Amino acid sequence: MQTTLEGRLRKLIFHDGIYKTAPVSVSLIDKKMPSTGFYRRMAAIVLRSSSRAKRGRYGDQGWSDSSREIMEALEQVGVIIEVTGGDVLINTGGPCVFIGNHMSTLETFILPCIVEPYKDVTFVVKQSLIDYPVFRHVMRSRHPVVVGRTNPREDLRAVLEGGTERLNAGRSIIIFPQTTRTPVFDAASFNTIGIKLAKKAGVPVVPIALRTDAWGNGKHLKDFGRIDPSRAVYFAFGEPMAVKGNGAEEHRKVIDFITCNLKTWGD
Repeated sequence: MQTTLEGRLRKLIFHDGIYKTAPVSVSLIDKKMPSTGFYRRMAAIVLRSSSRAKRGRYGDQGWSDSSREIMEALEQVGVIIEVTGGDVLINTGGPCVFIGNHMSTLETFILPCIVEPYKDVTFVVKQSLIDYPVFRHVMRSRHPVVVGRTNPREDLRAVLEGGTERLNAGRSIIIFPQTTRTPVFDAASFNTIGIKLAKKAGVPVVPIALRTDAWGNGKHLKDFGRIDPSRAVYFAFGEPMAVKGNGAEEHRKVIDFITCNLKTWGD
């Protein structure tokens, strides 16, 4: 699966494991109204992708390509994006569980074009995302693991059963253990569901630290907040870890990785 994906999906170009937005010339109107410029481009991408997904014509390549278009739309309005740990994606064989903090809508849109060219991947998502107007066709086409976020016991069972099924089939899982998106990382609300899944499926854990508050949370529509190009976007992938024992040590290391990177990136 991995070789096939690498052969047909456009990958980010990593230099020593790092990708960073190249200098771009931002138009005057995009400088003055970055949110308008971005959402105008984004709407066209999502509508086109949704139409293809609804007709069953939206596969791995379509997902990766549209994710990359969203990333480029952010860069076109002046958002700087940096990805480190790209060598982890390149060198880690087999499926894994990616565990990261959850800050904004941005990571849901951007992570596919970073990960999918190297590893077939899907998300653990809440029910509302697969019911969301227009976007639901895209999300459902990715066969995510769906949780209701109302019954923790049922959610755990859904993740362990559905996640293990996908991992055994060679598909990696991205999971955000926080109960909601938040600009401040709270380790106390960062549960161990991803660690439990990796242990059950016998696959490694790869931590993801991210800062994506360039895409704000809206007051009325949380998914569509202000775009702030003055805030750089960061993704960092940590080394894979096998889960041993009860997974407490690996859970602590994931939290430490996220906390350390957020501190490095500053406010």
